[in-house]
Amino acid sequence: MFTRAFFTTLMVALLAVGCSSNKPKNGQDGANGNGSNNGLTLELNGDSDSNKAGGLQTIFFAFDSSTLDETAKNTLKSNADFLKANAKVDIQVEGHCDERGGRQYNLALGERRAKSVKDTLIAFGIESKRVSTISYGNERPVSEGHDESAWSKNRRGNFVVTAK
Repeated sequence: MFTRAFFTTLMVALLAVGCSSNKPKNGQDGANGNGSNNGLTLELNGDSDSNKAGGLQTIFFAFDSSTLDETAKNTLKSNADFLKANAKVDIQVEGHCDERGGRQYNLALGERRAKSVKDTLIAFGIESKRVSTISYGNERPVSEGHDESAWSKNRRGNFVVTAK
């Protein structure tokens, strides 16, 4: 009887393994339409700061500016290409600032940064309805330091996946 119970349990376990999902084990869902995401993590509510937004990369700004430099524009071009290849992905652009400046000033600057990013993505062919914006000012730093090295990491546009 022990052998029969053991055999039955073993068969049920093997059937369960044989019927398991073929979903990729790394959390990918094949969002780009061809069944793969090129090894990049793409999570709902994942963000570019944590590398969980597929091929979307965070962009950075100069002090007290919402103007995109050439590096930022090139990054946004790559982000637009990723969004074109992943038509079901919608995003929210978060505008962030360093700790210098007052709360209201930084919220307004963060909003200008997010809008600048959105406008550029639209110019690169991304539908406006796929991109929302929000400003966090200096409320969500990624680096807690009090020097230019930390500040330059906090002056950014972060991308959050809102639909995939």
